[in-house]
Amino acid sequence: MQLTVRYFAAARAAAGRSEETAPAGRSLDELVDELAARHGDRLVAVLKVASFLVDGVACHDRQAPLPAEVTVDVLPPFAGG
Repeated sequence: MQLTVRYFAAARAAAGRSEETAPAGRSLDELVDELAARHGDRLVAVLKVASFLVDGVACHDRQAPLPAEVTVDVLPPFAGG
């Protein structure tokens, strides 16, 4: 069972890809740890300040298991005004 992770802006640059898959059933915090281990310090820095959407909805419970087939968007802070 898999979920999809999509990276935007600085997260995409740090991960070196726009999306990838990961096993479902773990929490967002566990997923973030896995992504950090896969991609290293550049992505770690982005993940620390990023927001996360699960199927388009802001994730407020970072300990809840992520079900299969969801999409997790990694959104770094955006500049602009």
